Amino acid sequence: MPEFPRKTALAVAALSLSLLVAPAAQAATLWHPDPATDGLKAFEGIEADRGHHHPDRKYVVVEGDHYRFNIWKDDRDTTGGGDRQRTESKGMVQSGSTLKMHDGETWTLSYDMYIPGSLHGTSKFTHIFQTKTPSTNGGPWVTLDLTRSGSKEMLNARAYANSGSPSIAATDLAPLRDKWITIEWTFTPGSKGKAACVIRTGGSVAAQGSMTNVNIPDQGDYVRPKWGIYRSVQSASSDILDTYLLFRNYTASRK
Repeated sequence: MPEFPRKTALAVAALSLSLLVAPAAQAATLWHPDPATDGLKAFEGIEADRGHHHPDRKYVVVEGDHYRFNIWKDDRDTTGGGDRQRTESKGMVQSGSTLKMHDGETWTLSYDMYIPGSLHGTSKFTHIFQTKTPSTNGGPWVTLDLTRSGSKEMLNARAYANSGSPSIAATDLAPLRDKWITIEWTFTPGSKGKAACVIRTGGSVAAQGSMTNVNIPDQGDYVRPKWGIYRSVQSASSDILDTYLLFRNYTASRK
């Protein structure tokens, strides 16, 4: 038989080695709304002033490259008997199609967020991100909360539906105010699912953590993320102010 040319053999070996060490294919980005062109069509819907008490107010608006979520101290939601308020978007829509997170899938959601000084941590719940199951209204499963204990305010990613609502990642709120920070979640939904969160400011990691056996089930439907401000008004009145929250650079991918 003819001898295999040395250059060809080296090329084949190099190709084989490159295939062995090549990184795994990156998950495709499925959701990447542009506020200027997609507007509120990037979401399944908006939940704000559902009792139609303040028709003159603009609750979720586009400002250039970001979304602004406004809330006023006298807003009241239709749930909870008047003890809470909300300005939230729900779901992810790309090119008219709703993206749905199901049990066993692994999703990464990332976004930038700006928390002003007027948005406080509270002794009762203040969710600025939550996950729920639409058909059952199940949850919130995993949340990002602004919490307060005495004078200490925290930004706290929590397995909210687990016993004791344990922290996945948490850090002091004060250094994160009045600047853009980045939040990255990784979810594998299920009754014993997984969740991880990384909180970044500038080029630094402010907090990160992961957890298994997280209760985040699709319950035969799907898990839907929500962004905005959903808070109890039973906290100190000094913490319930007219305020807002900004979001930009939303992305979602599925492995």
